[in-house]
Amino acid sequence: ASAVKKTMSTAKNLSQQRPAATPRTFQPFRCYTAPVAAEPFLNGTSSNYVEEMYYAWLENPKSVHKSWDIFFRNANAGAPPGSAYQSPPPMGVSLAGLAQAQSLVGAQPNVEKLVEDHLIRGHHVAQLDPLGIMDADLDSCVPTDIITSSDKLGFYGLEESDLDKVFRLPTTTFIGGNESALPLREIIRRLEMAYCQHIGVEFMFINDLDQCQWIRQKFERPGVMQFSLEEKRTLLARMVRSTRFEEFLQRKWSSEKRFGLEGCESLIPALKTIIDKSSEKGVDTVIMGMPHRGRLNVLANVIRKELEQIFCQFDSKLESGSGDVKYHLGMYHRRINRVTDRNITLSLVANPSHLEAVNPVVQGKTKAEQFYCGDTDGNRVMSILLHGDAAFAGQGIVYETFHLSDLPSYTTHGTVHVVANNQIGFTTDPRMARSSPYPTDVARVVNAPIFHVNADDPEAVMYVCTVAAEWRATFHKDVVVDLVCYRRNGHNEMDEPMFTQPLMYKQIKKQKGVLQKYAEKLIAEGAVSRQEYEEEISKYDKICEEAHARSKDEKILHIKHWLDSPWPGFFTLDGQPKSMSCPSTGLPEEELTHIGQVASSVPVEDFTIHGGLIRILKGRGDMIKNRTVDWALGEYMAFGSLLKEGIHVRLSGQDVERGTFSHRHHVLHDQNVDKRICIPMNHVSPNQAPYTVCNSSLSEYGVLGFELGFAMASPDALVLWEAQFGDFHNTAQCIIDQFICPGQAKWVRQNGIVLLLPHGMEGMGPEHSSARPERFLQMCNDDPDFNPKVTDDFEVRQLYDCNWIVILLPFRKPLIVFTPKSLLRHPEAKSNFDQMLPGTHFQRVIPDDGPVTQSPSEVKRIVFCTGKVYYELTRERKTRNMEDSVAITRIEQLSPFPFDLVKAETEKYPNADLVWCQEEHKNQGYYDYVKPRMRTTIDRAKPVWYAGREPAAAPATGNKNTHLLELKRFLDTAFNLDAFKDHV
Repeated sequence: ASAVKKTMSTAKNLSQQRPAATPRTFQPFRCYTAPVAAEPFLNGTSSNYVEEMYYAWLENPKSVHKSWDIFFRNANAGAPPGSAYQSPPPMGVSLAGLAQAQSLVGAQPNVEKLVEDHLIRGHHVAQLDPLGIMDADLDSCVPTDIITSSDKLGFYGLEESDLDKVFRLPTTTFIGGNESALPLREIIRRLEMAYCQHIGVEFMFINDLDQCQWIRQKFERPGVMQFSLEEKRTLLARMVRSTRFEEFLQRKWSSEKRFGLEGCESLIPALKTIIDKSSEKGVDTVIMGMPHRGRLNVLANVIRKELEQIFCQFDSKLESGSGDVKYHLGMYHRRINRVTDRNITLSLVANPSHLEAVNPVVQGKTKAEQFYCGDTDGNRVMSILLHGDAAFAGQGIVYETFHLSDLPSYTTHGTVHVVANNQIGFTTDPRMARSSPYPTDVARVVNAPIFHVNADDPEAVMYVCTVAAEWRATFHKDVVVDLVCYRRNGHNEMDEPMFTQPLMYKQIKKQKGVLQKYAEKLIAEGAVSRQEYEEEISKYDKICEEAHARSKDEKILHIKHWLDSPWPGFFTLDGQPKSMSCPSTGLPEEELTHIGQVASSVPVEDFTIHGGLIRILKGRGDMIKNRTVDWALGEYMAFGSLLKEGIHVRLSGQDVERGTFSHRHHVLHDQNVDKRICIPMNHVSPNQAPYTVCNSSLSEYGVLGFELGFAMASPDALVLWEAQFGDFHNTAQCIIDQFICPGQAKWVRQNGIVLLLPHGMEGMGPEHSSARPERFLQMCNDDPDFNPKVTDDFEVRQLYDCNWIVILLPFRKPLIVFTPKSLLRHPEAKSNFDQMLPGTHFQRVIPDDGPVTQSPSEVKRIVFCTGKVYYELTRERKTRNMEDSVAITRIEQLSPFPFDLVKAETEKYPNADLVWCQEEHKNQGYYDYVKPRMRTTIDRAKPVWYAGREPAAAPATGNKNTHLLELKRFLDTAFNLDAFKDHV
């Protein structure tokens, strides 16, 4: 600014010295450059540029752009630095008509600063708390720069006498409507109406001008928040249903926990508004996730679940079909949206008490639904996530899920987040529960606009939810509605909140209900009569009573009413249940060869791969010629054959494209062209299903939850998540414990998710060795003391009854695979084509087929094991020359335990001692799971000896030498059992 002033001063002096007879012309292409665009040139380096324009302007003001005309006029009038430029007036408005505003040029920048401050911080003074006692932003000090009372105008260099003066409005604001200038008093009033009433808007941190302007229009234009009579009556009816549903449950089951919605009844019309507006924009499927508070009300009045199905869950004599409490259950329903007259499918995903754990699950299910219906932009399928304020700020999974929101393989093209902001945790004051001003501040990391709204103003709630749905439909990005409310009861209906929040609950007891306040408002307006209001209440009460009467009929109960992800047609074939059989998974040799050739080639022309990959692909080709496969190639053949059959395969994890151990290379990168990739697996067959392989963000909890949700959508897909190292599933334990392990028992929800967990003790330390198999085995539901009767369908029946595993079967169970690390390149860890041809099956137990089979009665010891230790045992056995006296049997399927095959193995070697050998420590690994089952198998006739590492707190040592000493010690134990027995 000072440089421009200096240039102007110089230009004035020059103009006075300049001969009148020297006319100058200004270049036409320059005269349309506005001052803002010319700013880079006004830094003292291009003063001639300004001088030329100034000379031209002196001779003919019309020879320069209108904005330069205003600039030069203001500068000549003595405008302070930085304030001479103003945008040109709108079309049709003359400069003369703005003379008064021009005369106030000195105060103009201060008025513009006042406008900007309201946009940035107006939400800090908005009246958001229905109770009027809390500060939604945890700050009782109101920012002085947005207090615009007359005694504070001095902050902006304004005086009370300026209130009635007209100021030009910045072009970035819409408060003027069609007017370009307003009195200061009216500017302030309109700003306060837009940003400081019952709605607080946070959006100025968004770095996209178009998005910011879009939001300004929605909240600043005069008269935007006006509703028709029909809209108000619909809103009242929804408030009646929300409120009376809770009151009905309270009357009928006063001593039952239900985690009701009292104090946040406007949540129901909020959700219905989002769904209505989204349906209007073309959405036909909405997938929702939420915590327990208000879930039954959402099921009843948003999803529109039959009320009798909800009420019967309160009757302990009738409750059946689910292993979880009623306020954790889910629902799937397709119905007509009466507002838009369009079909819409609503799904509420079941969720445990881990409040935000459902977030990534919903996102994964949404992504899958979009994928299978070809909705590449999220125009048809969307997600809505509901949150509590304390959990939204406190649970890291919220942050992890937000960071999936814009990743290509994980985006759902925008989620509407609704926070039921109770302004309290269970008993924890928000000032002790978060360090950020609002619980929603985590959403700022993805530039999601945040709309705070007073939940006791239903019309304000309805408006922000409309804007939120429109935002999602327009920009396909996340948006947050912060519904600032209160919790009328305690954490649940049996809780006493006065113990810890006495002042808050004294106010709550005096607080008039939102339905009553809104009804009185509409009655006063004449929008509805008191009689109509009371009739609406009576009508819904009658609906509840009739449903309650029907709920006593046991015939109405069926688990299908509580499924959130039904798989129609999957469990039947031609109307009959599918055969409970285990088909062969083998493939014809020509198919194995074809897939192997794809795996060892680059099916794209002019594609340059890394030199190291050339060797790897050549090695794969050599294996195909020799009719052998290693782990990576076997995986390739499994995936490729499924894709050829039309089964979608999705593999996700932090480094799955290449593979953590550089063994997979499912995505090839052109070494000369950035972002040019090739996925050979998508070139297996012309009509194949797509193969999705995607590196994820550095998250386990969020990504595993996402893949679990993806696997929910369809049984006809193979969905896999691979941990970088098996140990890292620790941080996803909540998903494993709450969804994967008990999912079918809790919610009768089958799922085919596969977990690939690299595991093996190789001296790499305690965080890169153990996938903690003992944890998974501890959670298996087969009985160690019960030896099941062997029948024709024994193998399949075991799988059907267990809680996790999956093969090509007429049902889906999760599968946990402890995958290798060093065995990926072990020369002996290979299979022959003969083991993969038609008629072959998965081998639950792999018996020893070496010299011990010649004289089984002379075998002294049978060593059972699983995994990598087998190769160390066989090497040691050969070194000790004991190949005819010690049998080594591999148990490939740990759970459900193969009682029948283990029994056959022990009977094969009648004089042999039984040893379980593992490389893991005794208190870890498989021993505690295997030992009692082996003893049950052999009817406890023999002891089952242990050979392995001694108990330890950590899963592995980080010292390579110690690792080798431990290995030598337990191998010596395995083959010198007599010394071990003497020691015991």
